[in-house]
Amino acid sequence: MTEEKTSITELAELERIYGAVATPSLAKVTDHIHPAYRPFIEASSFVALATSGPDGLDVSPRGDPAGFIEIQDDRTLLLPDRRGNNRIDSLRNILHDNRVALLFLIPGIGETLRVNGKATISTDAALLARFAVNHQFPKTVLRIAVESVFFQCSRAIIRARLWDPAVQIERQQLPSTGSILNQIAGNAIDGEAYDKALPERLKNTLY
Repeated sequence: MTEEKTSITELAELERIYGAVATPSLAKVTDHIHPAYRPFIEASSFVALATSGPDGLDVSPRGDPAGFIEIQDDRTLLLPDRRGNNRIDSLRNILHDNRVALLFLIPGIGETLRVNGKATISTDAALLARFAVNHQFPKTVLRIAVESVFFQCSRAIIRARLWDPAVQIERQQLPSTGSILNQIAGNAIDGEAYDKALPERLKNTLY
């Protein structure tokens, strides 16, 4: 069978394959941060931030102690931008297209929380000060106007056994960051030296 005959190109065909959407899957969607969803945001220590820009899509990890994304009100979230590699892919994209999507993960919990909205980049001094850690301020804070919120069931997490210690692997089983850089950049980067300096650099540059 050719690829043309097995590739879906029409919405009606896709809906025929998957069938009707279950009522709970539609009922769970809100246009604000419902009180039932607040505990998930407050308990989350990791968020994947999706953005869209002129060069395509991007998903970037964001992590901090639980509650690091502040609920300003039931339609607004505040997300500090911590130190990173200064690629600022997400921020560049937001300047082009302010639509964002967030996927909240909570260690040990199967359900995830999905939030869609529009973001603005703030440098308000008082806002930056609210998110200071060890006297270090974030350079910017994302103010996210919430448009939709809903939970995702635990099937994906269960299938992945994401929180199961029995399936966790040792870091040394995968290529080190230094060796990856060395393979890709060749002699331009000393991979061994990079790996040796990395633990101390991470410790000193978290904030």
